[in-house]
Amino acid sequence: MKARILHAGQRHDLLRGESTNVPVDQSNVVRVFISSTFTDMSVERDALLDNAYPEIQAFCQKLGLVFEVVDMRWGVPDALTTDHMSTELCLREIESCQKMSIGPTFIALVGNRYGYRPIPRIIEEKEFEELLLKHSSDPRSSKLLLDWFWKDENAIPPVYILQPITMHLPYYSDVRPEKREEHQKALQSWSELQQQIADLLRTAATQAEEEGRIKKGAKHKYFKSVTEFEIDQGLQDTRGGDVYSSIFIRDIPNIQGHSEQQQFHKFIDVTNDGCIDTEAQELLTSLKTQIVTKYSKNLHVHQVQWSSGVLDEQSEAHREYLHNLCQNFVEDIKQQVLRRVRVRHEAQDEMDWLFEELSHHMDLCHKKCSIFCGRTQLLTSICQSIELQNKCTHRPLVIHGPSGTGKTAVMSKLVVEVRKSLGKGTVVVTRLLGTSPQSSEIHPVLKSVCFQACLAFKLKPPSAHVVNSYNELVQFFHSLLSAVSKKKREALVLIFDSLDQLSSNDGAHRLHWLPKECPPKVHIIISTLPEEFNILNVLQEAIPSQECYFKVEPLSCEHGQQVIDMLLMTVKRKLTGEQQELILEGFRQCGQPLMLKLSFDEAKRWSSYVPASELYVAKGTRESVRFLYASLEKKHGKVLVSHALGYIACSRNGLSEAELKEILSLDDEVLGDIYQYWSPPNKDIIRLPPLLWTRLRYDIGEYLVERQADGFPVLGLYHRQFVEVVHELYLSAEEKTKHHSVLADFFKGTWSLGKRKAITLPLLKETLVADRKVSAQPLKFGDDVVNLRKLSELPYQLLNAGRIDELKQEVLGNMEWIVCKIQVTGMKSLLEDFYACTKHIDCPEVQLIQDALLLIWPTVDFMENGIDESVLYVEMLARLDFFKGSYPMIDELCQQCVKWYAMCPNPIFSPLCGFFQPPGGPLRTTLTGFSKGVTAMELSADCTVLVAGSMDGTMIVWNLQDIEVIHTLTGHSGEVLCIKVIHNKAHAVSGSFDHTLRLWNLLTGKEVYSIQEDHSDYKHFALLQVDEATDVIYSVSGSQIKSWHLENGKPLFQISDGNLDHTTHTAVLGSHSSLLTVSFGGKLCVWDQGKGTLQNTHCLPGLGISTPTCILPLRNQERVAIGFDDGVVAMVSLNGSCVMAKVNVSVTFLVTSEDEKCLVAGFGKYVRIFKLDSSSILKTLMTDLEHGGRVQTAVISKDGRLLITGSNDETIRVWSLLDDVKLTDSVEGMGAPTTSLLVSGNTLISASRSAYYLKIWSLAYDRQHKTITPFHNRTTITGLSQDGKLVCFPKTGDWEKIVIWNPEEGVMLHTLDVGSQILCLAVVQLKELLICGLRSGSLLVFCMATWQRLVCHLLPRQWEAAQRVAVSRSEEKLAVAYSSSIIVYELHSAESDPVLGEVLVTFHVPPQFTLSSLAVLSDCSVLLGMVTGELHLYPAGSLSPTVLEPHDSTVTCLETSHNELYALSGCQGPIQRIWNLSVRRWDHEMSYKGLFFQGVVCAAFSQDDRHVYTGSQDRTIKVWDLQNGSLLTVQYVYAEVTRIVPTSDGMVASTRLGYLIKERFTSPAAVDPSYNPLRNIRASCCVRSRQGRGMRRVYATGPGNISRETPKRSQTRALLQNSMQSQTCSLL
Repeated sequence: MKARILHAGQRHDLLRGESTNVPVDQSNVVRVFISSTFTDMSVERDALLDNAYPEIQAFCQKLGLVFEVVDMRWGVPDALTTDHMSTELCLREIESCQKMSIGPTFIALVGNRYGYRPIPRIIEEKEFEELLLKHSSDPRSSKLLLDWFWKDENAIPPVYILQPITMHLPYYSDVRPEKREEHQKALQSWSELQQQIADLLRTAATQAEEEGRIKKGAKHKYFKSVTEFEIDQGLQDTRGGDVYSSIFIRDIPNIQGHSEQQQFHKFIDVTNDGCIDTEAQELLTSLKTQIVTKYSKNLHVHQVQWSSGVLDEQSEAHREYLHNLCQNFVEDIKQQVLRRVRVRHEAQDEMDWLFEELSHHMDLCHKKCSIFCGRTQLLTSICQSIELQNKCTHRPLVIHGPSGTGKTAVMSKLVVEVRKSLGKGTVVVTRLLGTSPQSSEIHPVLKSVCFQACLAFKLKPPSAHVVNSYNELVQFFHSLLSAVSKKKREALVLIFDSLDQLSSNDGAHRLHWLPKECPPKVHIIISTLPEEFNILNVLQEAIPSQECYFKVEPLSCEHGQQVIDMLLMTVKRKLTGEQQELILEGFRQCGQPLMLKLSFDEAKRWSSYVPASELYVAKGTRESVRFLYASLEKKHGKVLVSHALGYIACSRNGLSEAELKEILSLDDEVLGDIYQYWSPPNKDIIRLPPLLWTRLRYDIGEYLVERQADGFPVLGLYHRQFVEVVHELYLSAEEKTKHHSVLADFFKGTWSLGKRKAITLPLLKETLVADRKVSAQPLKFGDDVVNLRKLSELPYQLLNAGRIDELKQEVLGNMEWIVCKIQVTGMKSLLEDFYACTKHIDCPEVQLIQDALLLIWPTVDFMENGIDESVLYVEMLARLDFFKGSYPMIDELCQQCVKWYAMCPNPIFSPLCGFFQPPGGPLRTTLTGFSKGVTAMELSADCTVLVAGSMDGTMIVWNLQDIEVIHTLTGHSGEVLCIKVIHNKAHAVSGSFDHTLRLWNLLTGKEVYSIQEDHSDYKHFALLQVDEATDVIYSVSGSQIKSWHLENGKPLFQISDGNLDHTTHTAVLGSHSSLLTVSFGGKLCVWDQGKGTLQNTHCLPGLGISTPTCILPLRNQERVAIGFDDGVVAMVSLNGSCVMAKVNVSVTFLVTSEDEKCLVAGFGKYVRIFKLDSSSILKTLMTDLEHGGRVQTAVISKDGRLLITGSNDETIRVWSLLDDVKLTDSVEGMGAPTTSLLVSGNTLISASRSAYYLKIWSLAYDRQHKTITPFHNRTTITGLSQDGKLVCFPKTGDWEKIVIWNPEEGVMLHTLDVGSQILCLAVVQLKELLICGLRSGSLLVFCMATWQRLVCHLLPRQWEAAQRVAVSRSEEKLAVAYSSSIIVYELHSAESDPVLGEVLVTFHVPPQFTLSSLAVLSDCSVLLGMVTGELHLYPAGSLSPTVLEPHDSTVTCLETSHNELYALSGCQGPIQRIWNLSVRRWDHEMSYKGLFFQGVVCAAFSQDDRHVYTGSQDRTIKVWDLQNGSLLTVQYVYAEVTRIVPTSDGMVASTRLGYLIKERFTSPAAVDPSYNPLRNIRASCCVRSRQGRGMRRVYATGPGNISRETPKRSQTRALLQNSMQSQTCSLL
């Protein structure tokens, strides 16, 4: 239910966890009860079923509502209603509709029949005996009444109960063919007896009322029809003065004049002898008069003519009547629904979801407490513990006990008791986990808890970004508890009941989210089962204190007696002594409250006249559940009971009543069992008679509980043991598959929209192909209304039904499904479907799609304001295109993406090839959470926990087994440089440039202490070592060595004397060993590790001018390996003995294998492997291992089989260290220089000081999925052919060679040796020339057809390098920029001789300017950009420049339009400008500010000069409209774009990741004003545009931007701004 509008007091009480009477409003269900008599309205009911209900259902679905009709008359023979419960059940259903329905609740169809007039089932003792007294003179009449009405003294007050018909007429309900005669006799007998009993009661009641012996009006219930009972109940609902019902009266004029006609008895009340029942007709007239008088507002009257002795239902007039009836019905329902929806919408509050959740849990707690008794000692102990710990830091409390012992009742009672202990103002936040959708997963639980606590304590609630990120929300939750504690006001108590009921999503059962320590005035109480999901063991490891644990023991017999008495009082019942003893005898065997509850619910049905010998009480909880199910089977049939309960148990999140009735209607076995002895009312429509389900639900009672799932109320079973028994009794493997298959058919919509399903019914002995009238199940009911139930249930049902092909087609390979589910429920929810599938089936293409989604996930998490579907389509196609032609499912998925692009109404790029990191490769996922580069990483000893630190001072702790965040550690304010994980991953120590050492508790995520020390020399050398054996921390900052006591952070010693300087490197050899330092000149000092005193000094030979660059302790050998700046690698002992080896250049790092027999030294772009023994250090390979750039880091696998190296060329290389050392893999995709590596088994972790993320790689990935090899260009110097078939770039590590690469095949075609360092490249597209500028000053021209060198041009001043080259759009002019001049040449085709023509013009650059960008026009004009931001335009024929408005940072990009009327300039800052070259000023100035934006790298105008493409250092490609400068789209491409070349319909671009981007760009002629290209991006964009000479107009959107005139000039500025807060991007 949803909370109605609450006043401030109610909100206040709910936020503080105090009991309050909260009114409830309707749910998202339109539930309507249809009232009519049995026979005369069957045609109308069928017409509504066929024509009205489907239209209303579709209407409601588009509003996000569920439409459900309750028609208790449909399909039920009289023989089923033997217990006289039908009237009660109908009234209960009307009441349920009134409580639940958002729209109308009741519709009555009234004809010319008053209808069946039942005998009251229950008559109060006093009244019955008064009636009996009226027949005291007639013993036969008295006996008849007493035979059928038995006194039940267990009722309070006592009552007389009408006995079931089968009590005296056992064959009444026996419809077997062989008992037909007995059955017919029973029917006739009851018809006569019923009339006799009714007459006796009516006569007596009339007389008693006249005499005043019974209340006035009491007699009417003996005359009243079921229809009038229903109308009285249905018309009572007038909430807020509104009407929630409609009445349709069908009048047949003069029907009483046709009593001789054949159909007459069907349409009017008649007596047993066939005459008109005048008494019933008078009562009907009175009822109609009352309806017309009081309820005329929603009254519809239709007249139907009686023709030729019959009511011709096939006539045109009758069809028109039915059409009008349906039309009126639909209009009434729609109007009432719209009116309620509008009212609800107007009353909605953004916090409604929270108060709905709080109301739910408070209501449940209240119910649990209402019958609570006992447990006094347990509650007292818990409250005393809380009171004692209120002013100090303490641990959470854990309540545990077996299933059914009453833990939830104890937790609910604590809500009241803790407030008594801590004070009335205590805020109690309660979550009975698993009882609502918001309490079933830890992410929404924490969300609601954080909002409740923030609002209760008047603290700022979490932002949308924090709420959307689970890891950030956990961090917020922990900090929130500290904030509450610091307020030092009211206490906060958090109660989490049944942790075992949480989904395992987000690692909930590993409890990383749960604080292991609580600050003062904050308390956490949790409960769990002892063995479920290993939760209790996890708690005991994290919270070892036994005083924190409280076990819930079984109830005593005395308390059991009290509970039974309280429960009986709630239902105004009692038991006989024998019956009560029977209950207690069973309870003594078990002692569990759940078993007691089950026994009570059976016993409350016992009448006093039932002897104890006929009763049964189970001896245990599970046996009680079995007995309940057996009782239901006996009464309702095993097939219906087993299938109804089976479907609920097989559902993912429960089923709504409407869903369950429709699912049962699809079950041929259920329908076959129901219709085995009678025919359905309509052979074209076959479904479950609603009354059968209503009767079953009534008898199941409270054990069928209503919860919320996917925004709708659903039914679930009361307790896990109920589900377990259903599986045990009814769900064999075969039955389970059948159930899942029917559920899959339902949620797939297989038999909806009139599609008929065949069934063979035993009685008819023929096959009927009938409509089951089940709801349609589209993925979306409207543009904005998603079918959440289908999204949740269909994947689960198809998988468990074994229908894998359909699962792949409908779900896993359906792009619309994938996008919809990500947008609505998140990537995590979608991946759960994939995980479940890949766990059970081996399907490479499904695995590839899953891996692609994992790669996309970080991008999805980074989006703001919802998920942009265009990003998902681009990402999916750009990753899966590599596999087209190999997997049909992927081919189809890619084709769906292409079709979507064709229909997209907004500006968009559509990929024409694969260019993102493909799935199936080594990359598993990307870890984010930092805002700056990663500077330190450390693994726990068992390699299960990773701790990483960043330049921003943040540290994050991950669980590597499940790739989940455990804690985010905040405290450091500077770069974290050192981390050590200790104490079996319980603690960590960190050192930072903020001049602190910090000890962290990794179990609680809290800082233990902080030590202040000088870390200024961290820039020279930093070391952090912890000796766990002696509890000592060694901290080294350059020449300063300090020792601290680990337990308390107290200082032990400090070394800082003349033997140490800024060159000193330090190693700690291990427990009870020594400290070694080595300084310039090979000075070695040995220090006492315990005292810090100098023991020995040695001068290492041959190192007199050497400076140490790295040091590595070899603890097994009590030696150290040291690298020096002159390339020496030395292995040094404590006594100063030394063996050495030499490499070419300074040693960057040293690493060793686990056994210390292998030493690896990094130097320059090489790695050398040495073999170590006691007396030598030997080179093992003839050649060194090589990278394309400087090698920064390396790691050796624990088994010593692999060496992994990382370089600033952004690659990671994997080498085999077995007999023949060789390169086994080269991993691309880091996207930044690799500065740190860690390895754990087959998992590799990489990080970079230049990247805010870590990457997780698999070293054991399936090589069969390896796609084309990306090209290896880590520079911005790139030449790119227009067709994208050739990429030219300097060879990594050798810039004197040009690599010619075919990106489509992933192969190198040629290498061109140019003899000098390459500074610039340009491809002349139409003339097929490659132009290369060299540091030597040479200018080379190659023919791209033959790769023959055509030109080698040298300037007379050879010392000037050829820094930049540019080609005009006509390809007839070539400009070359040297340090002091710009020379423009005439350029000819490759066939011409010479290719490079005469010098047309030379421009001299003033010496104060350093050129950074260049562009040339066909008229020889030149545009220059400078490092200082200046822009100079040298017009043709003029040697002096026009100085344009400068940028405020280095100009990084200059591009001209194809018609050479415009140019784009970009810089390292946020500003880009579009220049009108004819007037020499900018038309549009675009300012783009993003989280990682650092300027434009490259750009290109589209071939039609409508758009400008820009590639930026924030790893995006943006498209701008040339006409107005507006931003059209932003595409994230994961790497810096190095070159963009326009094509006829889009562009091709190269990136530093080595993939070629080839895309089509489409944009509508007029962009929708509501379209915002930054709607999901944390960025803002402003555009300033000139209008007229000297005029500027400013356009602004977004908060805080106000248009105003510039004070210095009379100019109007217009600012077009897109921001992440803005929902529109429009010109104002």
